[in-house]
Amino acid sequence: MAVIALWLGHESIETTHAYIEADLKTKEQALEKVVPAGPGFRRFQPNDKLLAFLEAL
Repeated sequence: MAVIALWLGHESIETTHAYIEADLKTKEQALEKVVPAGPGFRRFQPNDKLLAFLEAL
């Protein structure tokens, strides 16, 4: 998390922690407001194998 704080320019890790605590619905709403990067932009859709791996962690 410290690396993410540095990338975002945050002075403390506590500031970055708020982003981690945001629920999935809040993150989805934020992503809906973002303009796609360009033509051909497609949101990543994980396959079942990847989802199973992540669930097993």
